[in-house]
Amino acid sequence: MQPAAAYVLTDPSPNPQRDDAPSHLHLNHGPIDLIIGVWGTGGNRSRAQDAARIRFATILAELVSELTALRSAYNPGHDFQTPVARRMAQAVKPFARDSFISPMAAVAGAVADEILSVMLGAAALPRAFVNNGGDIAVHVDAGEHLTIGIVNRPDAPIPAIDSQARIDAGSGIGGIATSGRHGRSFSLGIADAVTTLGANAAIADAAATMIANRVDIDSPAIGRTPARDLDPDSDLGDRLVVTEVDDLTDQQIALALDHGMGKAEDLCRTRLILGAHLQLGQARRSTGLSARRLARRSPVLEKLDAD
Repeated sequence: MQPAAAYVLTDPSPNPQRDDAPSHLHLNHGPIDLIIGVWGTGGNRSRAQDAARIRFATILAELVSELTALRSAYNPGHDFQTPVARRMAQAVKPFARDSFISPMAAVAGAVADEILSVMLGAAALPRAFVNNGGDIAVHVDAGEHLTIGIVNRPDAPIPAIDSQARIDAGSGIGGIATSGRHGRSFSLGIADAVTTLGANAAIADAAATMIANRVDIDSPAIGRTPARDLDPDSDLGDRLVVTEVDDLTDQQIALALDHGMGKAEDLCRTRLILGAHLQLGQARRSTGLSARRLARRSPVLEKLDAD
């Protein structure tokens, strides 16, 4: 089973007076896989995509050069040398006060933020996004919007969108991220998916990880294994990560979601995130902007044709 994930949706009725069809670019290097969408004039699109290609070529080597510190618990005294590593550390800093977290909790979102930043520095774009495996950095000018859809089963023959969020310049949303036990990284909790809305993708990424870790209960139906046994290089070390979840009662699911919602609501109150959407089995919970924005359903996903 693949995890729930967020996708950018295409406006089914683009304005014929404007060039509303996005241009897509697919960039892949090792574990980093980006789908980039840009709107705007042809020249601006080309400049933005060229800037993305040039910056992307250097990111993985930079991360590897600081990997030991990035995989360690956040240390406020450590001075990271590269831009993405600094983004990662800044994003996890607020969460390190009461829980273990390493900068790796924000890596996917920080990479997306960095690529979006260099694109916007190279060209004027009314709308743009960088989707790094479901962790998405977004940009919208005044009067513009993007629509994000959450898909519960991306591996289904016809993926169905469970809910949508409209992002405009006044929303304050610059990033969307999803975490859970089915994702690319290990989870301490049992959430199928936690999607967060934040000011940027890096902080949304870190927050999704922390909330997903809290969606949990003690139960013999939950299998756990030390992270190090599954991956000797895991930043979680000997911490127990969830490997399987057998059938849970409705009451157990509700209690686990209550735990996650407590964390999500705290993060919304302190404005670290703008909203969160939690999923476990068939149960859903939302708070903050997500409770108002993640409400509509649509049957069609955007077709991402990469250049």
